[in-house]
Amino acid sequence: MNPLDRMSLFKSFLLFCIAMILFLITAPIGFLYAVIRQTFSKSINSLSVYFLELALAIDNAGNVLMQHVLNDLLLIKNEKTYLFGNKMETISSVIGKNLLSHTLSPMGLALNAFLHWLDKDHSLNSINYEVRLWKAKQAANKL
Repeated sequence: MNPLDRMSLFKSFLLFCIAMILFLITAPIGFLYAVIRQTFSKSINSLSVYFLELALAIDNAGNVLMQHVLNDLLLIKNEKTYLFGNKMETISSVIGKNLLSHTLSPMGLALNAFLHWLDKDHSLNSINYEVRLWKAKQAANKL
């Protein structure tokens, strides 16, 4: 069993609060440092990669943070529904999987259409197939 599964509510909430405080204090410093450093080293390409990596990390965090809201608003629940909440996956990937299984609610379809307008086939191109393999390995490790 994963030690995090046995952690008390108080301890897990305390760790969350500490992580949030540290993030709010250090994230602006790290971000500004990276932008200034890469700008002066004239490494604009690596700055572009940095922004993309940040966007993916924030998207993954949003998938976990907003999982209950997104599951309730964007999905039609049945046996084919792929739920939000996996820390290894982006919101767009989950939308793409549910688009393929026809389990997006009208609001989910509207969000997918908006993403498609911004970037053609965005949710389909964002699908992370390795997540199912990762989940299977996690489940096998719990046995």
